[in-house]
Amino acid sequence: MVNPTTRERASVQELIAKAGNNKRKKIIEKIIPVILFLIAGVSVLTTVGIVATLIFETVTFFRQVPILSFIFGTEWLPFSNKEPKFGILPLIVGTLKITLIAVVVAVPIGLAAAIYLSEYATDNARRIIKPVLEVLAGVPTIVYGFFALTFVTPVLQTIIPDLKIFNALSPGIVVGFMIIPMIASLSEDAMSAVPNAMREGALAMGATKFEVAMKVVLPAALSGILASVVLATSRAIGETMIVSLAGGSTPRFDADFTGSIQTMTAYIVQVSTGDAGYGTPIYYSIYAVGFTLFLFTLLMNFLASRITKRFREAY
Repeated sequence: MVNPTTRERASVQELIAKAGNNKRKKIIEKIIPVILFLIAGVSVLTTVGIVATLIFETVTFFRQVPILSFIFGTEWLPFSNKEPKFGILPLIVGTLKITLIAVVVAVPIGLAAAIYLSEYATDNARRIIKPVLEVLAGVPTIVYGFFALTFVTPVLQTIIPDLKIFNALSPGIVVGFMIIPMIASLSEDAMSAVPNAMREGALAMGATKFEVAMKVVLPAALSGILASVVLATSRAIGETMIVSLAGGSTPRFDADFTGSIQTMTAYIVQVSTGDAGYGTPIYYSIYAVGFTLFLFTLLMNFLASRITKRFREAY
């Protein structure tokens, strides 16, 4: 038979142990928010540091180069021995050429893949196609660059004889291939989120599966689809290795897609791997170009956010 004194002693020990556990839990609950806040603060401080560096160095650049000639200049000749010129428009035009071609290639293919995966694909087909898209998204961009230079360009030259070895078409098409998984995956997620009741209601009214996909599912998922396109466009604007390898290094302010071009990212790579002296206008120009690129991507992300919010309210 258990001694009552022993039982009381055991109960007291259990209470003490529970009190200790409660104290530890309270301490942990107080510490965890602080740790999470510090971790979140690191990302915020990193962003602030990057932006501050860009702004500071860009201001230094504009002390040496007039801001109006930078914004509205149509010649980019930073390495000229006579009179260096820093008009950003040729680099912006080169970037927009690549982006335009990429979007024209990626949007139809990406949306078609998303519609198929969401509305037509069987489970077995989805299990095969989704991993393939994920692999395509994981290919290093330098591999895409050599693919554009050594395969796509020769193929295009058989169709367009005047196409130069460095041009806008080849890297633009390959950048389009690179961003297809982003558009397809995000758009497919948006379409899959559409309630099945909407599909079933349209089918009950006599609509075909294609009509349901195009007239019911697509409009209902439009906010997610547009956001995916805008984010993919932002990714194309910031692409570096493909355009550096296959696009060339000739800034041109024209509408020719068959000749050598240079994008903002390609110029940054060129100067960063070159012999630009510290403190020279050429050195500081990479920060000015980088800040311009940052404004482009910031604008695209803001546009994606606004589009998503607006169409969610509409639907």
